[in-house]
Amino acid sequence: MALSFYMSLFQIELTRGATEAPFIGFRNYIEVLRSSYFWDSMGRTAYFTVVSIGLEMLFGFLIALLLNQDFKGRGLLRSLLLLPWALPVTVDAIMWKWIFNANYGALNAFLTQIGIIDSYRAWLTRSWSAMHCVIVADVWKVTPLVALLLLAGLQTIPKELYEAAVVDGAGWHSYVFHILIPLLTPTFLVVLVLRTLDAFRVFDIIYIMTQGGPANATKVISFLTYQEAFKFLNFGKGAALAYIITMFVALIAFVYTKIMQKQVEY
Repeated sequence: MALSFYMSLFQIELTRGATEAPFIGFRNYIEVLRSSYFWDSMGRTAYFTVVSIGLEMLFGFLIALLLNQDFKGRGLLRSLLLLPWALPVTVDAIMWKWIFNANYGALNAFLTQIGIIDSYRAWLTRSWSAMHCVIVADVWKVTPLVALLLLAGLQTIPKELYEAAVVDGAGWHSYVFHILIPLLTPTFLVVLVLRTLDAFRVFDIIYIMTQGGPANATKVISFLTYQEAFKFLNFGKGAALAYIITMFVALIAFVYTKIMQKQVEY
């Protein structure tokens, strides 16, 4: 970390030769923060983070509610639920890249057979659909983890509360929104912290599925940092980008921690 910070203060461009690395202070940071490509990538990162986490929290909560019920085969279903999360990210990304393939993808085949589309489409080479395809891949993989964490929170809530709510005339809707969700707020916050910090640094799914394309539509901040350092061989600016990401993540963690502390005190 110390070496990375040291490098960020120099103009280290391997294309100019290793011996030419003048000290430029915080110029790398200033150039990055003033650049439009940085803020564009931050916008894409924020969009990916918000949409992915929103869907994961929604689906995870619904699955957790289902698995918290008593029914035959619940243990088997819980075990099967973990399979997407247990798969390596590389396998997950390659699988979804095949599903969205323009020539032989399963999604095109399915949609044409049921009559929704009349011809195969290149999902990963269109700016609007590429980002959402990546989001689908991320949601499919991480939702089981979110469901598992929320299920653990649900199992700490006494069933007597539901029985008391029924006696008082509260329906299922009132029980969920006025009892379950408020009691699960600490668990929601923990999941939110973990997923936000992870989603904000997303790289591997982007790298495998889209390489930041098409037309930079999926170039998030982590992929921009990778390109700057290892494709353009500008290690000084790449190190500066990495430290800027670290500061943003630290800020997010600080805000969430304060919220969690207030919730615990309350």
